[in-house]
Amino acid sequence: MAQITSPSADWTFSRDERPWLLPSNRKLRNLVSISLRNLNLASTSPTRSQGKTIDDNALPQALKSPAKIVSLREQKTLGLSRSSTDLRAVAEEALAESDDTVAGGTDANGSPVSSKSKKRTQSATSATPRRPEFKRRRRRSTVEWANATPRRRQERLEDMLRERMADVFFSLHVHGLEEPVYISETVEKTMNPTFRHVDWSPCSPGVTRLESCTLRVWVRGGKVGTWRQLMTLRLDLSSLQFIGKRLDKLNRSLPSNAVLFHLNDGIYTSFSESLADYVPLLPGSLQRSVSSSSEKRSLPTSSFDALLRLSKLDDSIQDALAARNSIANDLEGLLQRNKEALNERDDVAEAEDRLKTIDFAKRTVEKQLDKAQKQQDEKRASISARRTLMASDLSSRKSEVQIMQDAKPELPSMEAEHNVNQKAIQNQRRRICEELQRCYSIEPVPGKTLAFSIQGLYLPNADHIDAEPPEHISAALGYVAHVLQLLAFYLRQALPYPVSPRGSTSTIYDPVSILKTNTPSKSQGAEHTMRTYPLFIKGVPRFRFEYGVFLINQNIRTLLENAFNLRVLDIRQTLPNLKYLLYVATAGEGELPARKAGGIRGLVRAPAMERVSSIDSAASGMSGLTLGGQWGAENGKPRGAADRLREVSGQGKGLKV
Repeated sequence: MAQITSPSADWTFSRDERPWLLPSNRKLRNLVSISLRNLNLASTSPTRSQGKTIDDNALPQALKSPAKIVSLREQKTLGLSRSSTDLRAVAEEALAESDDTVAGGTDANGSPVSSKSKKRTQSATSATPRRPEFKRRRRRSTVEWANATPRRRQERLEDMLRERMADVFFSLHVHGLEEPVYISETVEKTMNPTFRHVDWSPCSPGVTRLESCTLRVWVRGGKVGTWRQLMTLRLDLSSLQFIGKRLDKLNRSLPSNAVLFHLNDGIYTSFSESLADYVPLLPGSLQRSVSSSSEKRSLPTSSFDALLRLSKLDDSIQDALAARNSIANDLEGLLQRNKEALNERDDVAEAEDRLKTIDFAKRTVEKQLDKAQKQQDEKRASISARRTLMASDLSSRKSEVQIMQDAKPELPSMEAEHNVNQKAIQNQRRRICEELQRCYSIEPVPGKTLAFSIQGLYLPNADHIDAEPPEHISAALGYVAHVLQLLAFYLRQALPYPVSPRGSTSTIYDPVSILKTNTPSKSQGAEHTMRTYPLFIKGVPRFRFEYGVFLINQNIRTLLENAFNLRVLDIRQTLPNLKYLLYVATAGEGELPARKAGGIRGLVRAPAMERVSSIDSAASGMSGLTLGGQWGAENGKPRGAADRLREVSGQGKGLKV
């Protein structure tokens, strides 16, 4: 009786490489991906091998039967016709045959050969006529390729690749659904396509739990430019053959159009054709047979006592399952009998929960209502206050409008008076600046360009401040500080850096700069001292003096820009810019008005008592600014020099000049 071998007889694996899914547990949800190998565009049928008849030879279990081995041995002596393009030399083949017959009594399959068969083969070989022996191997004709141009060779190679490569995609179908459950992406220009992982998320559990499906492979390429169906494979996942965990460890060559199924535990294939197409590779076949020989050893089975204990254990388990089912049925009947009471209890609990929810919602709404009521009261109070303010503002605006309407006839006369006063103020400012220019005369220095002296003291520019003695420089800067203070007072322009004119020890204060010191001072007096910069050289750091000169030049620039809208070209020229300021301040139309006499009648009657210069007038004018306390102001208004002179002379406030 012939021995039947299973399809997996030659596919043995070690313990680590075996699949962990049982055939009955393979479902569509375990299918991860699909790949094709050795793509052949020729139309083939999955149920019939191309070029083979439908007989028992195609069955996997009939490949190595003893009867077939014996028949193959008997047909060994039949020779095949040799091709003219055979690369093997006839002499070498004959020599190999003679060596085999002389070497021993074994045939090509390794079976012992009897003496009668030896004589039969020797007589057969001696009776067969021999071909002439050739010492050199024949080569195929390559003249057509040798004379071709590189471009022609490239075109032929591209044509060969174009005929073999194609665009491929597949679709999966299940029984009962017309539309495919999955359509893969298209892999272009390939012979061994490997597709992406199958996405089963759109499919229902009824599809992913199936064990069978239909695979259809579609191709486009070769001589046909349209899509066509290459194969249709109806398969059952439980009948797939496991071939390994990874493709790089596969020790057999795959046939044409081999379909590989990548599952969770490894790679499977379907032996739709004969197992003879899966030819073992020479380097790995020996190792596979050696490793699998140890696994084919027979293992001892269980003893009778073990089987008896297993049977008793199974009976105990069945009894326990029956008891469990009985208890479950009793509990189910008890629940059915008390179903109404249980439902009422559930309804009561639901009603209590609903009542709590309604109570909580009620309290929340009450809080929101109270908050809204408070906001409404606040808005009403705010609206009432705004209405009161709007009413008062409306009445005040009406009164102002009435005042403006009443004063409208007097507006032309008031405007004319305003213009006259404005012109008089401007003329008085011209006169005062002219007197300041006479008091602190700024004259050019002969022989020097843009060099001026004030009161006979030469003050060089900031770049050449060391050209004169320190005493002269300090006194000249004191004069400049005094002139700037008077100009700021009469022109009604505030100095950004206030000055303190004290002759040759004058100072200037910087209230706006940001001081950066290593030890920040906490007292206000220390900070005031640090912000006060000297206008003299002796006894002070050089940089503080230079910064003070810079600040006084900034004051001159500010007066020119704010009072007269003039731009300073060079801020370092102190006296030229001050001369320019006085010149612009004294400019105007018409003659300068006469200076009014002071508050003492004797100054008007006696010509000898008249002031011969404007220095006395400036001093009397400044005395009204410097005097404080009970003589400095009355009713919040500053007093002038004339009022102070009247009080000193005892003539009273009612004296008029």
